[in-house]
Amino acid sequence: MPDSHSAHALARVAIVGGGRVGRAMASALRAAGVDVHGPLGRGATGEDADIVLLAVPDAEIGAAAALIAAGRLVGHFSGATTLEPLAPHEALSIHPLTTVTGETSFAGVPAALAGSSERALATAHALAEALGMVPFDVSDADRPAYHAAASIASNFLVTLESFAEDLAATAGVPREALAPLVRATVANWETHGAAALTGPIARGDEATVIRQRAAVGERLPDRAHLFDALVAATRDLRARQGVGS
Repeated sequence: MPDSHSAHALARVAIVGGGRVGRAMASALRAAGVDVHGPLGRGATGEDADIVLLAVPDAEIGAAAALIAAGRLVGHFSGATTLEPLAPHEALSIHPLTTVTGETSFAGVPAALAGSSERALATAHALAEALGMVPFDVSDADRPAYHAAASIASNFLVTLESFAEDLAATAGVPREALAPLVRATVANWETHGAAALTGPIARGDEATVIRQRAAVGERLPDRAHLFDALVAATRDLRARQGVGS
């Protein structure tokens, strides 16, 4: 990990973009003792700052970066975007691996960092340190895989749990009844990884899986293909990990 900068080295930071991320970042950095300008409106040049952080939609990063005065370190908060749209600036990126809603504390939040130079990467680490984040480096070449993993862990989880919620509703079971099971499963996965797998597939109880498939086919036929894909993937996981209980 690069040597961290002091808060003094982050004295002049401008945030461009007044959406949720821009407001949350500006507030959190200000609370950490950093002199923050903004959030500034789109079109800002950042001429009064040493570091300019773009909190704009991914598709607008390149255009926003093109307006920034030369000689500044320029960064973005996108998980999927490489440093390329920030060229020719010395560039960095910080992607908090969390959902940002309103006032957000970034303390303890993992963050993917990248930098086009040692100075840029060290600055990214210093910003993450000021916010209390837990940083790790992700190169541009690894960015698509990293962001896909984040989407699977977060977005696809919601899709999966909505499937469970809809099926449970056909039996008169509310979403709230499933929530403790979901929390316990995530906690076990965090600790044990694939070894946290339980249930009929892990036990090799094919008769139960067949009954489950019949229920899905009858009550949510449009989701049967998803159930089949999940069963196949879970069987593969069991085989690869040697899970069974």
